[in-house]
Amino acid sequence: MNKAAFKTIAENRKARHEYFIIETFEAGIELVGTEVKSIRGGGVNLKDSWCSVDNGELFVKGMHISPYEHGNIFNREPLRVRKLLMRKKQIMQLYGRVKQDGLTLIPISIYFKNSLVKVQLGLCKGKKIHDKRDALADRAAKRDIERTLKERTR
Repeated sequence: MNKAAFKTIAENRKARHEYFIIETFEAGIELVGTEVKSIRGGGVNLKDSWCSVDNGELFVKGMHISPYEHGNIFNREPLRVRKLLMRKKQIMQLYGRVKQDGLTLIPISIYFKNSLVKVQLGLCKGKKIHDKRDALADRAAKRDIERTLKERTR
């Protein structure tokens, strides 16, 4: 896939901090025209969003898409529930893992793949406080190592 065909619009950094991402999936999303225009302008926030399976269909909740400035009466509610598009078999497998293993489906990023808007979903397990501290300590250690290596090369 070339660079022009794949353009990331927004990422959910909070999800990477709060959860262990076990597996990722790609899903389409059902949008209206003004929402797509707003997304093209970067007006999307995934911070507090999550996914659920209702009646065999996959939905994303809590995703904020800002109203399009020139959309007037055609704008939809920013926090409305949006349907995700996946094959029924995949949805049922995800539903089984979420119910049985106590995992959560979280949108990790939203991006354009060619001209289509896609959502990357993560099958996640929640981190405990000590796991978050360990991750922060590891990141700080790596940053210190890189800093000292950079100073030595000067």
